[in-house]
Amino acid sequence: MPKMKTKSGAKKRFKVTGTGKVVYAQRGKRHGMIKRTKKQIRNLRGTQILFKSDGDNVKKYFLPNA
Repeated sequence: MPKMKTKSGAKKRFKVTGTGKVVYAQRGKRHGMIKRTKKQIRNLRGTQILFKSDGDNVKKYFLPNA
């Protein structure tokens, strides 16, 4: 059996913490900032942690070596 490969897109979007949680950057800050309110831009800073069930799926199917 060949080894299961990590999905390249998932590598760029997700990171697994030391405790096994999956962290992701929030969407909606690539372009068009002039349309967004200052509050929206402020609240989109930083990263978020995925829900456990979603994180388990990401680790199982997209980041098998993480």
